[in-house]
Amino acid sequence: MALRRMLGFSDGELMRSDAKPCSRLMRHTAGVFSVGGALGFWILCRLHYGPRVNVPRSLRWAGTGAITVSAGTALLVHLFSPECEPQNIEAYDKKK
Repeated sequence: MALRRMLGFSDGELMRSDAKPCSRLMRHTAGVFSVGGALGFWILCRLHYGPRVNVPRSLRWAGTGAITVSAGTALLVHLFSPECEPQNIEAYDKKK
């Protein structure tokens, strides 16, 4: 559930019908930020280990960064995006 209603930022109205649904917005955001997270954590691995870095270790750090950053941004989008308010999810997200 979005925190916008609890914080007083929501007026409770439906969004426009041509806006992205919450599920697609979260999926796209997580996809974009997984690449950035992987690159960011790979750089942190190189800085932390220096010349002792090896391929499995750097891949493990990059994988951890991709999962952590994409999950974190998807959660923030779900909590604070107006598209993810309950009335918009009910009206525009397709149930599978």
